Formats: sequence, C-alpha cells, structure tokens
Amino acid sequence: MTGTVAPIDAGRGRGTRPTARPDEDSLRAGARRLLTAFALLTALATHQLLVQGGQTDRHWAWTIQARPTAAFLGAAYAAGFVLSVLSLRQRSWERVRVAVGTVTAFTVLTLAATYWHAHRLHLTAADPGARAAAWVWVAVYLTVPVCGVVVLVRQRGSRVPGAARRTMPVWLRWVLAAQGVALGSVGAVLFGLGLTLHHGTHPMAAFWPWPLTPLSAQVVGAWLIALGVGAGLVIRERDLGRLRVPAIAYAAFGAFQWAVVLRYQDEMRGGPVLWAYGALLTVVVATGAHGWWAVRRRPA
Repeated sequence: MTGTVAPIDAGRGRGTRPTARPDEDSLRAGARRLLTAFALLTALATHQLLVQGGQTDRHWAWTIQARPTAAFLGAAYAAGFVLSVLSLRQRSWERVRVAVGTVTAFTVLTLAATYWHAHRLHLTAADPGARAAAWVWVAVYLTVPVCGVVVLVRQRGSRVPGAARRTMPVWLRWVLAAQGVALGSVGAVLFGLGLTLHHGTHPMAAFWPWPLTPLSAQVVGAWLIALGVGAGLVIRERDLGRLRVPAIAYAAFGAFQWAVVLRYQDEMRGGPVLWAYGALLTVVVATGAHGWWAVRRRPA
C-alpha cells in the first residue's frame, strides 16, 4: 500500500484515508515539458489568430474566411495558454490532471480533423510563411496527442486513492454536467458536420452564430468537445481543491469568447441563436468564477 494513513475529523464519521508522500503525486518532467510546449504553442497561435487574424492566408495553417472564426480560435488558444501557465505553477499531478486530459482530448480530435481536411492546409502554398505554418501545424498535432497519452499513462501511478479533501457541492456537479453535455453536444454536431463534407468550402452549421467551413467547424467542435471532457473530468475529481486551474481557464474561455462576440457581432447572425450563445458564455463565466471563489474560500 502506498502513502500513509491520515485521520479524518471523527465528528464527521469519515474514518481514515490514504495521503500521498511528497514524491508520490509530483508533477513529472514529461508532464512539465508537455505543458511548457502547449503554453508556447498556444501563445503563438493566439498571436497569429488575434493579431494577424485577417491574414490567415499568409500566417496560418489554412485560410479562415470568417473573422469571427479566427477570433474564436484565438480566444480559445488564449484560454489554453492560461490553462497551461497555471498548470505549470502547480507541483502536484492531481491539480493538473484535468488540464492534461483536456489538452490531450482537444489535440486528438484536432489531429482527426487535420487528417480529414489535409487538402485544405497550406502544405504546398507558394507563400513560405503559410507553408511553414501548415507544416508546423501538422508536426504539432502529430506529436502532442501522442505525448499527452504517454504522460497520462505514465502519471497514472501518481493517483492516490481516497476521499476528496473538499467535496464539490452536488448542485455544482449538476451545473457542470449540464454545461458539459451542452458544450460537448454542440461540439459533436459541428465535428460531425465537418466530416460530411470533404472537399467543400461553403459555409455550414446554420445553428452557429456565424458561418463555418468544414475544417473550421471541426476545430471549433474539437474545442467544445474538449471543454465537455474537461467538465466530466472535474466532476470525476469531486474535489474543490483541484478545481482552481480548470475553473480559472473555464472562466477565461467564456470571457474571451464574449469579447469576440462584442467585437464581431455585426458579422454574426442575430436573433435567438446569438442570444442562446451569449447566455451559454455567460453561464460558463459565472460557473468558472464561482469555482475559483469556492476554491479560495476557507472551509467552515
């Protein structure tokens, strides 16, 4: 049996639970290298999509026709940067397990989208910048998913069984579950629609606030599915102490996407679709902010 046994407040009738030795739950070098790489790559992607989003034909792996799409992806990568940097500040694997699982899910899905729509990438473009961006994209999404899976497998032995130290409220689990299902379902539909058109470039997904081409729809869908996966992993942890990093990144994602809406609302479909999208982003921000507050609040 690993670890030591620590007593729990007898007044709560909990008995004992195992705790980890300092080295049992440590964040290993492989995980740190993965998170460092993702932080650097997300920072680069954020710059390319938010600062040079109007020149994706020259500075991105494929040409993104709609500015809201480039901004959405840039904001998503910015939230990924927040997630990675905060994770790198942690010493315990249990506090970054959700982050690594979410990153791995996103990169696996994006690898699938890359394979399906490889003909849309600037792999043979005349512009050297566009061609380099496309080949870097391919290299990243061939490498990072494999590294993510390896890290998850190697760190499995770091998981210490036992009851959560600060159990997440039931209502918060239900709220996260509802949001995870909503985000994951929308993402799955977008990802599936992207699979239906292999060579097409015309806009699709009428239920989305702006037009999406097949490849963009799949990458947007990959982000939403990954958020749904992240929500599921948080619920599985059930520990408020492990919620800080994902909660901040979750709130950041919603806030950054709200900034995209405010900036590009004139290029989006109005009416119920945009209202529903805005409501979902508001709930995401509120849930993430509450999670962060709950982590910081001292238990009674």
